Amino acid sequence: MAQTADPMTIGARLDALIASGTEYLNNASQAQVCATLFVSSVAFSFALLNCGKGAHGSSLDPTLKPLYKNTMEPIKTKVKSSDGSREPKWYIFKMLNYTAVATFSTSVLHFVLYSDVYMNNDAQMMKLLGAWTLFVLYFFGFFGVSFVDTDDHLVGSPAEDEISEISADQANPSAAAVAKQMPVKAAAPIHPPAPSHPVCSDKNLTKDALTSSSATPAVKKSASSSLDLQSMTNEELAELVLTNKMKDHQLETKLDPTRAVPIRRLVFEKKLASLGHAKSLDELPYEHSLSYERVFGANCEIVVGYVPLPVGMVGPCTLNGESVYIPMATTEGCLVASTNRGCKAITAGGGAVSTLLRDGITRAPCLRFESAAEAAALAIWAQEPHNFTKLKAAFESTTSFGKLLSATPTVAGKNCYLRLKCFSGDAMGMNMVSKGSLAVVDLLRQHFPTLKLVALSGNMCTDKKPAAINWIEGRGKSVVVEATIPKDIVRTVLKTTVKAIVDTNLQKNLVGSAMSGSVGGYNAHAANIVTAVFLATGQDPAQNVESSNCITIMEETDDGDLWISCTMPSIEVGTVGGGTSLPAQAACLKAIGVKGGGDIPGGNARKLAHVVAVATMAGELSLLAALAANTLVQAHMQHNRKPATPAKK
Repeated sequence: MAQTADPMTIGARLDALIASGTEYLNNASQAQVCATLFVSSVAFSFALLNCGKGAHGSSLDPTLKPLYKNTMEPIKTKVKSSDGSREPKWYIFKMLNYTAVATFSTSVLHFVLYSDVYMNNDAQMMKLLGAWTLFVLYFFGFFGVSFVDTDDHLVGSPAEDEISEISADQANPSAAAVAKQMPVKAAAPIHPPAPSHPVCSDKNLTKDALTSSSATPAVKKSASSSLDLQSMTNEELAELVLTNKMKDHQLETKLDPTRAVPIRRLVFEKKLASLGHAKSLDELPYEHSLSYERVFGANCEIVVGYVPLPVGMVGPCTLNGESVYIPMATTEGCLVASTNRGCKAITAGGGAVSTLLRDGITRAPCLRFESAAEAAALAIWAQEPHNFTKLKAAFESTTSFGKLLSATPTVAGKNCYLRLKCFSGDAMGMNMVSKGSLAVVDLLRQHFPTLKLVALSGNMCTDKKPAAINWIEGRGKSVVVEATIPKDIVRTVLKTTVKAIVDTNLQKNLVGSAMSGSVGGYNAHAANIVTAVFLATGQDPAQNVESSNCITIMEETDDGDLWISCTMPSIEVGTVGGGTSLPAQAACLKAIGVKGGGDIPGGNARKLAHVVAVATMAGELSLLAALAANTLVQAHMQHNRKPATPAKK
């Protein structure tokens, strides 16, 4: 029986492989060695470049795939791909770079120390030259690739900031946890942060540069610079913006302001369509038009015309796991651009989480009696549970959606102010609660014959006036929104540091507001954003008084990142009734995805309140960053001022 040969050990195999390689190097010519090293290097590098995992794993509308070019996946990580193809594993390149530098330096040092050995031994010299050839091939071909990819988003140009590779779950664990529990439409993709960058955030731009026609910072030459843009159709130009070959904010400068608007609308129509809001902007006019038939008997009297307001769109902003675009109507330059920068930072950090604390609109009729004892008797009566049941039945007999939640009395002498709070569905609810309040008063007269209704609104509601009761008890929607912004994004997008912005918020919004005796004004400019969104979406602009109640809190996390929250206890919004029925305002609501009544009563109005809150937080982020970096004045000089136009002779 033949004996089986002993199997070779792994060590023996390696020795044999090394021996054969050494024999080849000793016997091969210099040209053969160099050729072998060259082919091996190219083959290895080609394999490495194609081993990366696909970058775009989320479901996207095919027409929106170009949007992810040179942008960051907000929920995953930031990737840089020119064509949406698979990405290399950049960390391997970085390891190779360090290894190559260390090895090459060691070989040079070894040659210097033992030069006489190498000079007198052709075989050793050939090995060294072969190794150096490999290093040269690597240095010329691939050295520095990962460094460029990393540094580009850390020290990017002002016009093309990149975002650091930070996992959204690590950047904002609370946001990730809540977002997983939130109902999200399966077909709606999460859009990356807006690639456009507001000029007003760059501290290095001088006043001369801002006012000159060539104020665009020197950046990589864009593909649009070699095209005849004026001869292209609007659809072709919109495609350039969608594929990131031309920046959105360059439309006015490269074309003209009049033509830029319809092109930008085409861009946003495609973005909104991917979120299920197709044709949202159809009813938002951009030429002079207004249906006076819709206005008559509903919105205004003695009409002589209308005042057009420009509407800007900010976003995308990731909110509760969904991408939203937010329309803002304003005449204040820099407000939209600044808010957009805040949205970019929020989305890049993993998104915001917004939570509804309370929901109820209020009305407090002033009821007067012949004595303080009678007023007190009503207050005691109204707080009995079985009596509240009677008030609730009377109130809800006047409405299909309204639900009376509470009746809180306050006595002042002979007066009793009964603050009625009701759920109003998707309506803002002032008409609903007023009608129900009259029914409650009629019921109370049956039990208190001397009751006299002084005013249906006794100013304890409190509507359209600053009031501590709204700040403490809330009115409308009470919302708290939060986000965590990684420190690298604070530096690259907001152009400041975490410590600087936290300190600015403390000294300005908290200490400064306290010293002024502010009520609900512990913020930088919440009213700016609230009013702009209100005007765009058909809300009552006067209710920005209480809706702008906001306290902005910022903290530095243990990891050195920025945590921010905005608590807004009295956002008064609706998606049906009032100005929401006008075509332009309805178009803006549709763009957000909240037009009309929701599938769940009150769902659309609540989502709109969340949108108002996250837009406010975005505006707070950007303004406080500008204050911390001392760029506020130059920003407004850019966006609020225009050089005087010479009069035509």
